[in-house]
Amino acid sequence: GEKGMTGFTAREGRLVRPDQIVQMAQLGVIPSYFAAHTYHWGDAHLRNLGPKRAMVISPLASTVKQGIALTMHQDTPVILPNMLETIWCAVSRTTREGFKLSQEERLTPWQALKAVTINGAYQYFEEARKGTLEPGKLADMVILSDNLLTVETDKIKEIKVLATIKEGQVVFGTI
Repeated sequence: GEKGMTGFTAREGRLVRPDQIVQMAQLGVIPSYFAAHTYHWGDAHLRNLGPKRAMVISPLASTVKQGIALTMHQDTPVILPNMLETIWCAVSRTTREGFKLSQEERLTPWQALKAVTINGAYQYFEEARKGTLEPGKLADMVILSDNLLTVETDKIKEIKVLATIKEGQVVFGTI
């Protein structure tokens, strides 16, 4: 396909190994990570998988370093649909009990935002209509209570959606 992608999508790369990330890059696979595993089940993974494997669950930064346009998802109703929580999980990698999983696998706030916007549209072959704010696109966006690119990492999970705009029309909140 366009941009050299093969159109393959891998779902749930929680336990992917470094060699598999290289293979995904070679094959044009776009992995979708359930990055909130780091928070919701990170402590259980530490006990069940051992620290060596659990520390690197959802290897987001390693995936980005291979030039892969990763995305992130939630398995609702397993957890509530809250992409701001997922972004915080990707940036913080903190478990419920406060343990920090591999900080080398953290994304920057920009990388995490890109994963759920630009990359998500790209993964679904909708980048011509969605993913960025440009003339001719659908103008789907949210107005947030704070700037997730500049707020302290721990404050990301506290950001609220003040309004949602779908195809240029306010469908939630007021602006």
